[in-house]
Amino acid sequence: MRLVIARCSVDYAGRLNAHLPEATRLLVHKGDGSLLVHSDGGSYKPLNWMSPPCTLVVEEPDDDQAAAGVQQLWRVTHQKSGDTLLVRLYDVVHDSAHELGTDPGLQKDGVEADLQRLLAEQTGLIGETLTLVRREFPTAIGPVDLLLRDPDGGTVAVEVKRRGDIDGVEQLTRYLELLGRDPHLAPVTGVFAAQEIKPQAKVLAADRGIRCVTLDYDEMKGVESGAPRLF
Repeated sequence: MRLVIARCSVDYAGRLNAHLPEATRLLVHKGDGSLLVHSDGGSYKPLNWMSPPCTLVVEEPDDDQAAAGVQQLWRVTHQKSGDTLLVRLYDVVHDSAHELGTDPGLQKDGVEADLQRLLAEQTGLIGETLTLVRREFPTAIGPVDLLLRDPDGGTVAVEVKRRGDIDGVEQLTRYLELLGRDPHLAPVTGVFAAQEIKPQAKVLAADRGIRCVTLDYDEMKGVESGAPRLF
């Protein structure tokens, strides 16, 4: 990755035309070929950019550009669209290159897999007498997140989401219809469990006879959540 701080102007030409007048900015030329133009405030997003696949060519300024103070001319061209980003560098304050290596990617805390695992270990949050049959219980239309059994022989299918919306309720409804046809599992009831459940999803779930459970992820993993309590 190459980081350049320079006084520059930027012109984008292609599907739209855009101009950034002369100012000091950060130019980030990444290993994938992309170029991002950042300012020191206003937004975390770049002011302008060229995404890959693209190529950067450094050109010598012509006489008129040199007379105007241009030291370098960067021409970035998108290989598919032909769009161009033309950067005129007037004064380079900093120029460095760094090898970052392969990034392992973002590892999110509190994703659905984590919630599912914790809920499988804490089935009491769904019902005190319920026991786990299996995580990712296979069906012909996809796996049910958790399948639980109650002491009376009934089955509880649990769909786990970080944010519960109508689509999640519809998904669980399809699982319930399919599981209910199996005499070894019937009767089957459903629980829609999520950290946050939208009001529309709660209304639809109630109409379908599905119980909603709101999960406190911090509490489930043993961290004080800070949520207000009566006791």
